[in-house]
Amino acid sequence: CSASENKPVLTLFTKKPCPLCDEAKEVLEPYRRRFIFQEVDITLPENVSWYDKYKYDIPVFHLNGEFLMKHRVDIQKFEDQLMKLELQND
Repeated sequence: CSASENKPVLTLFTKKPCPLCDEAKEVLEPYRRRFIFQEVDITLPENVSWYDKYKYDIPVFHLNGEFLMKHRVDIQKFEDQLMKLELQND
């Protein structure tokens, strides 16, 4: 079964420390089996372009490479987008 390959990828742009990021990850925990989770530390040298873009906005979330939300998790928006991607994969 190749279901895992079709899972949407949720990317969190973060830096340490980030209490809002920790909070966001807790809010998303019940959905974890429905997506692949990646974290991008914007303070790493290779991520300088993300740092320039998001240094005042973290946490920032992208779903499958598309901007989704920032600062706080908008559960309704997240669920809607996740559902849309899941339906496309069926």
